[in-house]
Amino acid sequence: MKTVYIETSIPSFYHETRQEPEMVARRHWTHQWWEQCASRYDLVTSEGVIAELQEGDYETQADALGLMADLPRLEVVDDIADIIDVYLANHLMPKERLGDALHLALASYHKCDFLLTWNCAHIANANKFEHIRIINTRLGLFVPALVTPMELCGEETS
Repeated sequence: MKTVYIETSIPSFYHETRQEPEMVARRHWTHQWWEQCASRYDLVTSEGVIAELQEGDYETQADALGLMADLPRLEVVDDIADIIDVYLANHLMPKERLGDALHLALASYHKCDFLLTWNCAHIANANKFEHIRIINTRLGLFVPALVTPMELCGEETS
């Protein structure tokens, strides 16, 4: 079974309450993926996701954390810090060490088939994928597919 790393934006959009059309659409696709497609995969997350969800105080915080409660957490080994350093030095991700760079490093290091996200600016961005592929290849790392729930819902597993 293929592995999907669940990034912070997924539980956030699953419990999104804003009514702007884009927010409603992302919430819809997230629900559809979680309810109809997630069972096809082994789902994993990280303590970084949990820490991001715990930041601030918002109405759906407990629900978002609850969605992730039973998912296995990927181990943050020492090599992850070195990978993040390379990502930051190559301007691959924003400068926060415990955000997008951590998620990509974990999904790559642990050879997750997919990194599921709604972060289309920094992660699931077609304009950045080639740069990510080059850096990960130079590091000898796996290159996960960087996808949104909308893209992954049609994926068939073998």
